[in-house]
Amino acid sequence: MSRKEARERLLAGAVTCLAEKGYARTTARDLVAASGTNLASIGYHFGGKDALLHEAIADCFEAWTERVERTIFGPGGVGSPRELLERAMTALVDVFDELRPQLVVCLEGYPAALRESALRDKLAAAYAKSRQAGVDMLRRAGTEFGVEMPVAPEVLVSVLIAITDGLMIQWLLDPESTPDARQVVQALAALSQITG
Repeated sequence: MSRKEARERLLAGAVTCLAEKGYARTTARDLVAASGTNLASIGYHFGGKDALLHEAIADCFEAWTERVERTIFGPGGVGSPRELLERAMTALVDVFDELRPQLVVCLEGYPAALRESALRDKLAAAYAKSRQAGVDMLRRAGTEFGVEMPVAPEVLVSVLIAITDGLMIQWLLDPESTPDARQVVQALAALSQITG
């Protein structure tokens, strides 16, 4: 097994363990069993169990961001601003069922990050990267539409991330009562009309 393959297997095993056992209950032996590697490989590739778990959590955030970008700017062009928002919210919200293991991993990271500065720093960096990717997407869309954003793109992206994170938590607790992407866009449009 190559070094790259071992590293990827460890990360995949960490995602599996985080989703099944949680952050606090995942042991190094669990990671080895889930990845088909050995104990020494954890230290070699990541420096330790916690660093591997931190990397796996951050990778889940990054993979989700990349998926959103592919959805927004994929085949069919950008469309109208509302269509763009609908595609973004679909890629953020209507994928909860499909991404459930990754959502659990993301959520598992929050409480642990409150007590572990290394994980907190890793998650803050993952959020910063997601925000910057979102800002880049908004600027690209603004250029394609020939419009300037009415608010700072960083603020708009942070609000969309907050909405998505809140819906993710609601969905994990009660999927049937959580609005889908279409309902979210309708609610945002309604808020705009009320406050506009």
